[in-house]
Amino acid sequence: MAIQNITMPQLGESVTEGTIEKWLVQPGDKVKKYDPLAEVVTDKVNAEIPSSFEGVITELLAEEGQTLPVGAVVCSIEIAGDSELPPPPPAKKSAVSTAILNAGVQKKQETPKATTATITAEKPVRQNKGRYSPAVLRLAQEHDIALEHVTGTGEGGRITRKDLQQLIDAGHVPTTQATPSEPVATTAVPQATSAPVSQEKPVLSSAVHAGDIEIPVTKVRRAIANNMVRSAQEVPHAWMMMEVDVTDLVAYRDSIKSEFKQKEGFNITYFAFFVKAVAQALKEFPMMNSMWAEDKIIQKHDIHISIAVATDDALYVPVIKHADEKSIKGIARDIHELATKVRAGKLTMDDIKGGTFTVNNTGAFGSVQSMGIINYPQAAILQVESIVKKPVVLPGGMFAARDIVNLCLSLDHRVLDGLVCGKFLNRVKEILENTNLSSTSVY
Repeated sequence: MAIQNITMPQLGESVTEGTIEKWLVQPGDKVKKYDPLAEVVTDKVNAEIPSSFEGVITELLAEEGQTLPVGAVVCSIEIAGDSELPPPPPAKKSAVSTAILNAGVQKKQETPKATTATITAEKPVRQNKGRYSPAVLRLAQEHDIALEHVTGTGEGGRITRKDLQQLIDAGHVPTTQATPSEPVATTAVPQATSAPVSQEKPVLSSAVHAGDIEIPVTKVRRAIANNMVRSAQEVPHAWMMMEVDVTDLVAYRDSIKSEFKQKEGFNITYFAFFVKAVAQALKEFPMMNSMWAEDKIIQKHDIHISIAVATDDALYVPVIKHADEKSIKGIARDIHELATKVRAGKLTMDDIKGGTFTVNNTGAFGSVQSMGIINYPQAAILQVESIVKKPVVLPGGMFAARDIVNLCLSLDHRVLDGLVCGKFLNRVKEILENTNLSSTSVY
């Protein structure tokens, strides 16, 4: 008999950790190949970790609610057969729930080495500034920990949740009010497999009164919250808005919508025209299609536009791949199919990965002006507001009722400046204002 370890998989680009939301097995349970072992939540996707072989669960090495880095062992399984057999090939990632990382066959579980987290008042840890995980930020906020005075034990000196928990347990917590006079070191105790590190719950800011309704935070809502906090804390947001006259576009779309629906079987929406215009402008201003990567800026070659699709209790951001290569009809079909998948709960991993720029249809709710939070690690998000009738002064001094829409751009000021964003937004405006029956084809 041999012991096989299952590790925390990487469930998306730039994902460095995941949270065990719920264990679906217990020690002693028999599992078959591909049986789900646990539900995992990251700031990008919710998934299940399936087993890659048949055997018996021996230990659960992580607690529900615990956040672990990618590659950390989460459980072990005893399997029959030769321990020297190579690990099975990775399963195809055809759905969100099929992602596996295997730590290899082991005869015996090794005792983890002790690690040390250090508090220092002499040199703030610059390499970690602005690069803390949501779990670390949450724990630091709960205990008022000054992270700039903590040296982490993770890769590259990265501070982990375990580092903070050790300092809290030892009573050596550096706060913003007081700084230790000299470095204090605490040594981590290897985690016992039978008693994982406990997860402290945040303290309520106010008491619950009669008539109040307590709504449990779902795993989807927690993942959204973590990603929004990370974006708001790490990214220096700046904003820009531009009015666009889409009178001709509205008339064009309204003139073809019935025939299009009858012929194609799905709606041609205003949003499809906006996404197409953004994709075209991104090709002309590729810097807008970039991402911040600490020591460099990555200008993405492919134009994959993320779109926001809301349900009653969550927000999903599926991706239209290669949007610049598609017609308005092709984009409209993708919007329809992705929205249908979201509401049916059938999004796959491939549907949500790879986005390089986000377009959000806030106008669907009647909004006329908003400031979006950037979809990390992208560099910008464009809010398409509601199309409204407004009186406009035409050449010659005449007034007329025109269809006007506000385009609201949020940008990462580390990557983008007002000049390129102004040119980009003006180009989107130009494309939309020249979209009409005589010059534009949806095919």
